[in-house]
Amino acid sequence: MRQKPTVLARAIVATSRLFRVEELQLRFSNGVERTYERLVGTGSGYGAVMIVALIDDQHALLVEEYCAGTDDYQLSLPKGLIEPGEDILVAANRELKEEAGFGAHQLEYLTELSLSPGYMTQKIQVVLARDLYPKRLPGDEPEPMRVERVNLRELSGLVRHAQFSEGRALAALYLARDLLVQRGALVL
Repeated sequence: MRQKPTVLARAIVATSRLFRVEELQLRFSNGVERTYERLVGTGSGYGAVMIVALIDDQHALLVEEYCAGTDDYQLSLPKGLIEPGEDILVAANRELKEEAGFGAHQLEYLTELSLSPGYMTQKIQVVLARDLYPKRLPGDEPEPMRVERVNLRELSGLVRHAQFSEGRALAALYLARDLLVQRGALVL
């Protein structure tokens, strides 16, 4: 395994309501020194969760919400922050109820994904939710979220959808689909 670079100095060089920009002065094992910048969340630090919620054996739920980063409405998987002291699966079920109007009797942790590890520290926990039932909780969204279904057998078509562009959500859908295929719960 490679030796990680030595941190010579670190400093917060900019701060917003959502992020801090941290500058790192690094020395690599070969003696080369470089300055890196990365986004560090200013939130709770408890992380976030993304839910692949199966409405049946082959369809997952997507929610539509306004995304300031792209300045348009996008479809993605339900997701949100994990509250202090909250279990990942409990957070997943809460976010699913808040954003999609469903709870799940079966929740399973799948993996952790990062968005852009080259310059962001944020990671998201991916949870598979099955055996759904209608249940809505009030959330922090500024407007109700529209809910759509996506067929797990047709994920390659999802990348051509004008309102779908989140790579983490696509990766989570493919991971869930492959797991279901391996378990014999879905046939492609």
